[in-house]
Amino acid sequence: MASNPAPCQPLAPLLSEFRDAAVEQAFLRQHLGTTQSQLRIAFIFCSIFYLGFTAVDVVWLGFGPAANVMLAARLSVVIIAFASLALLRIYPESIPVTRLVATGTEIAGSLGFLVIFALRPREFQMHAITMAILIIVLYIYVPNRLVYVLAVAVPVTLMFVLLAHRLSTMLAIELGTTAVLLMLANVFGYVAARRYQLLWREEYRAQVVLKNLSIRDPLTGCYNRRHLHEQLLENEISRAQRYGLSLTVIMCDLDHFKSVNDNYGHYGGDAVLLRFAGLLRSMTRDSIDSVVRYGGEEFLLILPETDLNGAVLLAERLRQTFAGQAIDYNGQVITATASFGVASVNFSASANPAAHHGMIATADNLLYAAKKGGRNQVCSVQLP
Repeated sequence: MASNPAPCQPLAPLLSEFRDAAVEQAFLRQHLGTTQSQLRIAFIFCSIFYLGFTAVDVVWLGFGPAANVMLAARLSVVIIAFASLALLRIYPESIPVTRLVATGTEIAGSLGFLVIFALRPREFQMHAITMAILIIVLYIYVPNRLVYVLAVAVPVTLMFVLLAHRLSTMLAIELGTTAVLLMLANVFGYVAARRYQLLWREEYRAQVVLKNLSIRDPLTGCYNRRHLHEQLLENEISRAQRYGLSLTVIMCDLDHFKSVNDNYGHYGGDAVLLRFAGLLRSMTRDSIDSVVRYGGEEFLLILPETDLNGAVLLAERLRQTFAGQAIDYNGQVITATASFGVASVNFSASANPAAHHGMIATADNLLYAAKKGGRNQVCSVQLP
């Protein structure tokens, strides 16, 4: 059955990421479009400001060795920002490229600023204010992994303080105060970015909970019938048709389930349902097969890329394993069996484009044929 990002997945408090890498990747994938959009806006605005400062430098300083180096530094940042925009357009689905351009542009902008400060150390106070703004931009306005932002912002701050110590004429106490204020800017920027990252992931976690409530059975965690008919079955049929694959469904039903409820109560029946659903999920392929609670004690398996023989073998293993299990419930032992109906279509061999119509109904009829034949057995057919 397709993996389900657990709604209670824990977050790493310092990094503000899901501890489970698969869940974190699912989160990043869902928000990739928004992240790239924010990056584009940040890159464009930064490029505009860098170009504006370049024009001011030309007007006030003209051209000369130092001025030319500053112009080259500013224009290099702009070029890197536009190259990053191009990469985002070329690789709109790539999370690694998105991280690369965010981190690379942050590094380029920071180093470009340090070059300008080294060439104009007398304007220390103005540069200190600019450094504080740059720190805020790195943490808040350029979406990136918090650990990457820390790896850029903290060293750049320390390099700025070191350059100020070597090149400026400030008193030691003034320089120390500036260093403390810039480190505070890092702390506040980290706290704000962390809060933003956590809120974003909490929102995602809430969306996962709501989605699970809409597509999954609350007792067993299997997909529900609504999701089956609205999306799941149609998607698998379309994929099998497109690539000429086999598609098989197995209808499963617990035998004499009413007597289980009568003898052990509904909670005893729930224990049997949970055991059977767990068996179905454990013996099917994660992220490929799907398990649906079709209704009551009836379950449906959807098996992509599985022919009739493979599905019958699976149904037999399920039947034998479940019949051989003892279910403990309140000190009592419950045993139960199940019947199975298997229907399969090979879209690479079928000349009938409507061969899949009635697959579930056919599997359901086979299930009841198995029940009429004595229960605890498997009936199957190849369609059409």
